[in-house]
Amino acid sequence: MVEKISVRTHHRNELCNITKQIQHIINKQKVKDGILHIFCPHTTAALTINENCDPAVQSDISDTLNKLIPANAGYKHAEGNADAHVKSAITGSSRTLFIEGGNISFGTWQGIYLCEFDGPRTREVWVKIITE
Repeated sequence: MVEKISVRTHHRNELCNITKQIQHIINKQKVKDGILHIFCPHTTAALTINENCDPAVQSDISDTLNKLIPANAGYKHAEGNADAHVKSAITGSSRTLFIEGGNISFGTWQGIYLCEFDGPRTREVWVKIITE
């Protein structure tokens, strides 16, 4: 079964922490051990795992991607959001994690982020849990 979470973004580029929403699904399904797969079904948004302690890290990631892949760089794509497609392609649309003891297995300080590159919008993240 696939569960979906909805994420409302507020800026053209931002990283939204979705760790609590994902953990809520694990708790609701009473999963103790398994595989967590998350997928972002959008071509101008992505998913990443990164620091979940200092919020400056999220703005540093967003600022760096904006410098490397600027919004108006003479792209051929007519919609005006080619930079968002490139950022999404580089960042990636899915992540797979482990669930152990009812919790997402992270390294120190890690969290799950929806990466918005063409907002503000309402985005979906699809969640699939495979149990042992």
